Amino acid sequence: MATVGGLCDDSGVSTYPTVFPELGEQESELFANAFPQIEPHLFSRAVSYGSRHEVAVGDILFDVGDEDCDLILVETGTVEIVGTPTATAPEELFLSAGPGQFAGELNLLTGQTRLLSARVAEAGVIHRIDPAGFRLLMAQDAELSDLLLRGFVARRVLLARRTGRNLEVIGDPTSGGGLALQTFLARQEQPHLWLTDTSDEGRKAMTEAGLTDDDLPAVVTPRETLRRVNPGILSQHLGLTYRRTPKGVADLTIVGAGPAGLAAAVYGASEGLETVLLDAVATGGQAAASSRIENYMGFPFGLSGAALTGRAAVQALKFGAHLASPCAVASLDSGPDGHVITLIDGTEIPTRTVLVATGAAYRNLPLDRWPHFVGNGIYYAATDLEAQAVAGLPVTVVGGANSAGQAAIYLARRAGQVTLVVRGQDLYAKMSSYLVDRILAEPRITVRTATEVTALSGAHRLSEITLTSAGEPESCGCFGLFCFIGAAPATDWLTGVALDDNGFLPTDVQLGDRWTGVGRGPLAFETSVPGVFAAGDVRSESMKRVAAAVGEGASAVRSVHQALAFRA
Repeated sequence: MATVGGLCDDSGVSTYPTVFPELGEQESELFANAFPQIEPHLFSRAVSYGSRHEVAVGDILFDVGDEDCDLILVETGTVEIVGTPTATAPEELFLSAGPGQFAGELNLLTGQTRLLSARVAEAGVIHRIDPAGFRLLMAQDAELSDLLLRGFVARRVLLARRTGRNLEVIGDPTSGGGLALQTFLARQEQPHLWLTDTSDEGRKAMTEAGLTDDDLPAVVTPRETLRRVNPGILSQHLGLTYRRTPKGVADLTIVGAGPAGLAAAVYGASEGLETVLLDAVATGGQAAASSRIENYMGFPFGLSGAALTGRAAVQALKFGAHLASPCAVASLDSGPDGHVITLIDGTEIPTRTVLVATGAAYRNLPLDRWPHFVGNGIYYAATDLEAQAVAGLPVTVVGGANSAGQAAIYLARRAGQVTLVVRGQDLYAKMSSYLVDRILAEPRITVRTATEVTALSGAHRLSEITLTSAGEPESCGCFGLFCFIGAAPATDWLTGVALDDNGFLPTDVQLGDRWTGVGRGPLAFETSVPGVFAAGDVRSESMKRVAAAVGEGASAVRSVHQALAFRA
């Protein structure tokens, strides 16, 4: 019998030391969190939220792809959690849960379809807690909530390390489509295994699944094969797209899951609002693409944008927010009875209030072949995903603000020589002093002020650019052009809401005579339409900093409560 409560190999033997020989203090804490033994008094409290069931050997409690998201508590007997076999890998035993333990991970919060299967290895008694009971438990019992949440997060980390073969992606990870899929999977912290279409293993997987080059990128799961996959198709398959909330009408729908949107989701959901959070790409927004944030309060050693927004997403889910991506919004219609958000697939989301936190999108350079090289040498983020594609190669970063400076410093440790190209004369003009000082002290970064990129060259991938300074063009090798040249607000989907001359959303005192409400003035962060708010980079005259966006998103929730009270 497999060791109860441990990570197991195919022989059923607990493999903490052998799977992770470098097991240190951090790893030990990860395993302790992933496989906790619930104290008897806590177990008694937990089972009061569910229903009791007797189970026999061989019973399947849930299967890969199931939408069932019950938490399973084991009173007696043993439950095995397994990764079902694929064309290229046998069945894999992930863990055994015995008395006083539980089966479940982060999908209990996200609503994602099951990643693994659960079967009964030893007859006994289990308790099922359905989604409604689970939400109640998480809201009412802080001690149990913390224990379960730590377990969910730790198990997702271990899933990513051990069971990627339950979702195999086949394709070119450096192509535009491949990078989009990698970004989505990384932001969702989705366990997966990427097989390049040129590798022996990738070609074997393609043959086994009956795939051709025209089918790529493709996703192979134990149940089905998805051809010509994009993030939208994959999200639908994983159960991460929008689903109507239990109430039917949301109290607050947030469009944009960057720092402002995530902060609003945390505060809105924690204060009892039925909260929906939508993003057109993936949770985290542009902040998730930041390689390192060093001036966010409370993190003196810095952290990546993905780490910050990933934690915020889990926090929002913990309080009951409903997150969905990619869910691009097509329109917003407002009336006396509330608002309706329509997604690009035609789905309508009725909601009592709206917070627009769509941020701003980085601008392109007006150069020939720019669209051709996007994802094939032109990037709008500098994270591990992009750095892998340019390791040891010369790259260029374009831009004069903090995002460009952070990217240059990050890439200097991973790429070859980095050239920072700034159109203006003064690097200090728009960039924080600490970043400028660090850039100037870094020998692997060359700063070119009063310079512009004027041409792109290469076959399938970018390999050379032309830099022009004082009218003199100069060709240089460049296998990665990282573009951070300002942003345009993502407001083209809004109608009937006042915008400023640059397309940003004015709020409260900025509105003047553009306020359309009757009987009261605009609330803090409220746009020209009553009940529609704005926060973060999309708001007119906002600071364009992560900390400021978080503050605005959290503060806007107070105004949401006031607006709902006016309508009550």
